[in-house]
Amino acid sequence: MIPAVIISKKRDGQKLTEAEIRFMIFGYARGDLPDYQMAALAMAIFIRGMDPEEISQLTDAMIATGNRMERVSERPRVDKHSTGGLGDKTSLILGPMLACCDLDVPMISGRGLGITGGTLDKLESIAGYRCDLSEQESQRQLAKLGCFITGATETLVPADKKLYALRDVTGTVPSVALITASIMSKKIAETLDALVLDVKWGTGAFLGDLDKARELALSLCANGKRAGIATSALLSDMNQPLGRMVGNACEVAESIELMQGKGPADVWELTRELSAYVLVSVGRSVDLEQARLLLQGHLDSGRVMERFEQMVAMQGGDLGQTRRLGRVTEVRADRSGWLERIDGQRLGQGVIVMGGGRMQAGQSIDPSVGLAMERRLGDRVEKGDVLVQILCDDSVKTEAARGLVLDSICIGERPVDRIGLWQEFESGA
Repeated sequence: MIPAVIISKKRDGQKLTEAEIRFMIFGYARGDLPDYQMAALAMAIFIRGMDPEEISQLTDAMIATGNRMERVSERPRVDKHSTGGLGDKTSLILGPMLACCDLDVPMISGRGLGITGGTLDKLESIAGYRCDLSEQESQRQLAKLGCFITGATETLVPADKKLYALRDVTGTVPSVALITASIMSKKIAETLDALVLDVKWGTGAFLGDLDKARELALSLCANGKRAGIATSALLSDMNQPLGRMVGNACEVAESIELMQGKGPADVWELTRELSAYVLVSVGRSVDLEQARLLLQGHLDSGRVMERFEQMVAMQGGDLGQTRRLGRVTEVRADRSGWLERIDGQRLGQGVIVMGGGRMQAGQSIDPSVGLAMERRLGDRVEKGDVLVQILCDDSVKTEAARGLVLDSICIGERPVDRIGLWQEFESGA
């Protein structure tokens, strides 16, 4: 087979065969196919899309480039995945919390994509934290502790590890086909019993449109159920950051505050709801209300924080070392009114220009930079009120971020309705 012919076929909107998909994915995973040809195929898929059969074949091909994880206990095996959004730090809390419920939670996470921060980048702001556990180390930790959060290994879906980084810097992130294959290849390879998906929509997500989010949720759920995984999904609002903090070290700090019984209510409510769906899926709770009460009890007792501390320590992290944050610069309202709209894309770009995200594959991250949101959509603001705090030591980068932050915020003359934090999703399958 000739790569250029396959790329041209998808460019022209034709359906690829299973053999063609496997040829491209296996070639890329082995290093035989160069980045520029895979980038061209990713762009063709982004523009032309794939039908459900192609998406399933792409998912299976990616799984087949590596191994599947073996079970280490009789406990139900579960996970959660978010499609990503500003301030989305739920994984840091959810993994340890579900482990408190006598479940195994093998979380294979990723780095930042586009404007959204990656769970691994956040955790690496903790001194010494290892995101490169071997398969054997991961299995030992799962057996002992019930949870880990690490990156994909060279043997677990290696094709996705390479393609994930390529998509981030080639403008091919918001593709239903590529997102589905990326997420579900890792989750199926984890040998799960249940999976909950947080499919985000709005200005701070990959998918701005609610209908597009539903399309992605349907694709993800269909792929999960095809593999025998009890798969559910919520559609959550990302028209403003989740919680107050957007960044790496600052989001870890906010997550720890929440596990200590403080922190923003919206982060806890969404994390609890996603976790409740998992508990019902594996029969740990009879309904969502019972599940919510159980989860609240684990948080209030301090068990969630204790399990997080154990996980960090087992992965080499030292929570005792200070996680430095950048110097504070305040962005104030230039008029009075109601906070009407937040452009999450510009906010996220502000974090990237400060060094909190990547412009090129492999670029290092500055964990100290970020944003602290001081107002929420629908809030009344007066001229001179602080809207956002910029956390950055570099004055040039701060000014660049400041311009993007100011452009991202719209203050209107009338109150606006607040959108619900999430919606239930019915796949119909």
